[in-house]
Amino acid sequence: MSDYDFIIVGAGSAGSALANRLSKDSDKRVLLLEAGGPDSHPWLRVPMGYGKVFYDKRVNWKYTTEPNETLDGNRIYWPRGKVMGGSSSINAMVYVRGHPKDYDHWAEDAPGWSWADVAPIFKRMENWLGAPNPDRGNDGPLSVRDIASDAHPLCANYLTAAEQAGFAFNPDYNSGQMEGAALYQINTKGGLRASASRAYITPIRHRPNLKIELRALVQRLCFEGRRVTGVRYMQGRRLKMAHAGAEVILCGGAINSPQLLQLSGIGPGALLQAHDIPIVLDMAQVGRNLKDHLGADMHYRSKVPTLNQVLRPLSDKIRVALQYLFNRSGPLSLSLNQAGGFIRMREDAASPDIQIYFSPVSYTRAPVGTRPLMTPDPFAGFLLGFNPCKPTSVGHLEIASPDPADAPRLHANYMSTRHDTELMRDGLRLMRNIAASPALDDVIETETTPGPAVTSDEDLDRFVRKNAWSVFHQCGTCRMGRDPARSVVDPELRVHGIDGLRVADASIFPDIPTGNTNAVAIMVGEKAADLICSSQS
Repeated sequence: MSDYDFIIVGAGSAGSALANRLSKDSDKRVLLLEAGGPDSHPWLRVPMGYGKVFYDKRVNWKYTTEPNETLDGNRIYWPRGKVMGGSSSINAMVYVRGHPKDYDHWAEDAPGWSWADVAPIFKRMENWLGAPNPDRGNDGPLSVRDIASDAHPLCANYLTAAEQAGFAFNPDYNSGQMEGAALYQINTKGGLRASASRAYITPIRHRPNLKIELRALVQRLCFEGRRVTGVRYMQGRRLKMAHAGAEVILCGGAINSPQLLQLSGIGPGALLQAHDIPIVLDMAQVGRNLKDHLGADMHYRSKVPTLNQVLRPLSDKIRVALQYLFNRSGPLSLSLNQAGGFIRMREDAASPDIQIYFSPVSYTRAPVGTRPLMTPDPFAGFLLGFNPCKPTSVGHLEIASPDPADAPRLHANYMSTRHDTELMRDGLRLMRNIAASPALDDVIETETTPGPAVTSDEDLDRFVRKNAWSVFHQCGTCRMGRDPARSVVDPELRVHGIDGLRVADASIFPDIPTGNTNAVAIMVGEKAADLICSSQS
């Protein structure tokens, strides 16, 4: 058995940040365990390469939900990173801090997590590669860039159309004022993906007090009474044990962290008994409070060229590949999600309730697992997508067996409330309003999906049920709060009723934030380090 002060389970967005900060103290021995392998594959470095690993089991857990009754029984695909950097190594790189009200709401049940508390952390972790801005950090490890100089020309049409529809341009939605149409900021540097692993681990991976174990699948936590003392994990065919003198911190994400708790005997008692798992602590909330952003796309045939003509023909693929190879520029250096924004549609909404995505490309989403790539349409086209920012539908997850290699059962429970159903319907109509504005209408040949004939509430609802997709923002399954009856961890991220154990990842979110979740997960890793270090002093 190997001895450490801290054991971190998961080298994803939060885990990478946490490992960096904890290992700064050379007197502390830190073990970082990652179930996947290194982030060395070339497609993990090319920003637009995420389409290549969308279904790649070598770097992706490739989860699929249980059938969703509210979505005509469809199973929804949930890619999750199984590699150094976790999902930050395979995502679309969009960087969103969230809305200040998100965190003030969190702080109602989790003191210390208000916007005033977390805003300095966001600033501290940023290396902002845009125009000087006092609200943005410029000496942190995580590169964030403005794409204004490189965005596809159609993005300008979209921004003008949004303004014509009544939604002003916002030059920096991460400066505290979030509302408006915008160009998305992304995590890249020098034309390469700036994942959490590349930002936080690569520069310090040779610290003598930091041990990184790859392809290490943690099977369960080890206990003395109700104190966690270490972990048991498989690496290849070898069973290994590691002891933590101070703490074990779970950073496996919204799926893997509650799964490991349940496998270890911390979770709903009836579930654990059904799988013959000895109960360490009957905790009903482990795996509950699951939330995700549900999205829908509208496709348009364009009168002007889009990325379809660049990313589909072989000759153009070669050209953009060479452009990227020699200059680290061009379409491959960006995300497909180039523009969008945050829109407050309802007067009673305290913050934006719809997030928009404008992509200068169009493609038909494949059924789950049927093909590895999202191939652009053979004609000029683009898409307008959206998701409600604050869904009220709540799901849950539960282990399917005592075997850590078996995926848990994921019950998303999408669109199970009237609020969510109506907002999906409203979102489709909002997309049409923007598309009908002169700046976009002038370049649109026709709406191809769902098509102009789909107008009634019933038809729009039917379209959503058949075609909706996850935006891959799962969170909340180890909810943070003061009340053990309603949460899993306290505001210090300590698991209620268990000593020596914390959770620090997207699973602790009390509620889903406004926007993409990766930046928020990294912030959680940073704040976890602050909390742990202060408790050790």
